[in-house]
Amino acid sequence: MVAEVVELLRTAEVVVDMTVGAGGHAAALLEAGVHDVVGVDRDPAALTRAEAALAAYGDRARFVRARFSEVDEGIVGGTVGGVLFDLGVSSMQLDEGDRGFSFRTDGPLDMRMAGAADDEPSARDLVNELSEGELADLLYHYGDERRSRRIAAAIVRRRPIETTDELAGVIVSAVGRRPGGPHPARRSFQALRIAVNRELEELTASLPHAAGLLDPGGRVVVISYHSLEDGAVKRSFRDDGRLQVLTRKPVTPTDAERGENPRARSAKLRAAERIEDAA
Repeated sequence: MVAEVVELLRTAEVVVDMTVGAGGHAAALLEAGVHDVVGVDRDPAALTRAEAALAAYGDRARFVRARFSEVDEGIVGGTVGGVLFDLGVSSMQLDEGDRGFSFRTDGPLDMRMAGAADDEPSARDLVNELSEGELADLLYHYGDERRSRRIAAAIVRRRPIETTDELAGVIVSAVGRRPGGPHPARRSFQALRIAVNRELEELTASLPHAAGLLDPGGRVVVISYHSLEDGAVKRSFRDDGRLQVLTRKPVTPTDAERGENPRARSAKLRAAERIEDAA
């Protein structure tokens, strides 16, 4: 949803891209007239790619490795005209088997956004150490997986599980696979990724901080891919007295974009503006 992001943020002097990834949104904003972009990511590999992709913009693009909840005026260098979140996992992370995000590519069962640099439990740790009940609750809550108890029971019977292929195979054996339908491991992998990276906690903590970073008239834009994320954004925008909601309903991708990028099919964009006379 690059065009929609640019339309909302193009008049900002400085934009903080909280999920800079490969630098796609950042490059489009810089081309559209935004003077400076601060690219934030917790994944050091993503920052390396973004720095290379945006090298032509010189010191108009600078980069910070941090979690959402760590970003404040000290890191950014003051207040800004825009803050952008493009949530979830990137295509690059999904396509790199050794990151362990994808059920389609074999690799170690990791899923940490910062990889080995992130000294927190991996997906392997959760899969092999949580109780059956805890696993079932995790899969249901974060993945909306209605067969969570059957999957959790199968996982516990087959432990230890070390790789993405092993986990995907256990899930398929537990619930079967419908020809032509979505992969039965999709929701479970999503749930584990969200839990490993504490994505909802990070988002919920950072949205008020983002509002506080904005100059009067500045905007915060969030693209989410999960109903729990979208609900958190909606509530935060509604309840923050410093913000005026710009999107009564979430903006969704065009048919053309969904055709070109199937991974964008569940995207929802919400935006809000810092009230001019906010205290």
